[in-house]
Amino acid sequence: MKRLLLAALLLGAVPAAAQGIPEAMRGTWSVGDCAAPDALLHVTARSVARLPSAGPARLVRFRSVQAQDGWTLGTGGGGEAPRVMLRPAGDGIETVEPDPKTRDDRLPGNAPVTRWARCAAPPPVLALLHGEGIALLGALERIEAACQGGTAPACLQAVVQAGDVSGDGLLGTAEIARLLRGAAWALAAQDGGEADTFAAASGLGGVAALLAARILVESLDYDGDGKLSAAELGQDRAAFPPGTGAAAGQPMAVEALAEGAGLLRALLERLATQ
Repeated sequence: MKRLLLAALLLGAVPAAAQGIPEAMRGTWSVGDCAAPDALLHVTARSVARLPSAGPARLVRFRSVQAQDGWTLGTGGGGEAPRVMLRPAGDGIETVEPDPKTRDDRLPGNAPVTRWARCAAPPPVLALLHGEGIALLGALERIEAACQGGTAPACLQAVVQAGDVSGDGLLGTAEIARLLRGAAWALAAQDGGEADTFAAASGLGGVAALLAARILVESLDYDGDGKLSAAELGQDRAAFPPGTGAAAGQPMAVEALAEGAGLLRALLERLATQ
C-alpha cells in the first residue's frame, strides 16, 4: 500500500525547474499517421514520454530545461542524466536524443533527428493503454510545484485537485485508483516497458490500485462520506497540534502502535526534501 501511494504521487520527484518546455511544443505528437502511428510522443512542461508501437517506451523527467542554439534542452536525473532536445519545425516538432558521450557544447552531435506531427486524437486502443498515465505526468508536475517549498496544506490541496475528476473538491475511491493506475503506467514507462507491460499495469495493476484506494479512503474518511478532502488528508499532519495533554497517568509501551504509522508523513517528507 505504502509503495503504491508513494509511486502514484511522488514518482521521480524533482526540484521545480525555473524554465519548462514551451507550451507550443507540449501535447501529443506522432510519427506516421496518428490513426496508426509508428510512435507517439507526449510532452509536458518537464517530461517527455516516447511510446513506440513496437519496442520499449522511454520516460524522461527533466531536472533542468534550458534553451540552447535554437533547441530546448531537457536533462533528466540519475547517473546517466539523459538528454532530450526539442524544437519547432513548421506545424510539427523535431527531437534529438544525443549520445551520452556528446559534450554539451557539441550538441546535438550526430544523433538522428525525428520529426513529429500533432496528434489530436490517437486511436482508441492507444488512448485506453496510455491515457491515464499521460494524464498523471502533468498532474504530478503540478503536485511537485505546490509541494516543493510550499506549505503542507497547499501540498495536500494540490493532491486533491490533481485527482478530483468530479469537481466536488474531494477524492473518491475511483479517483484515487485512477492516480494509482497512472502511477503503474509511469513506472512501466520509466522501466522501458512494452505494450504488454502497459496492458498488465492497467489490468492487474488496476485491481491493486482499487484495493489500495479503498483501504486509503476507509482509513482517512473521518466524516464517513466515502471520499477524502484535503482536510482529511491533512488531519493532524498539516500543522503541529498544541502542546496539550494530561498530567495524570503513566507512560505505556508504544511499540505496538508503530506498525503502519507514518504513511502520509513519509509522503510529505519525500515531497518536502527532494
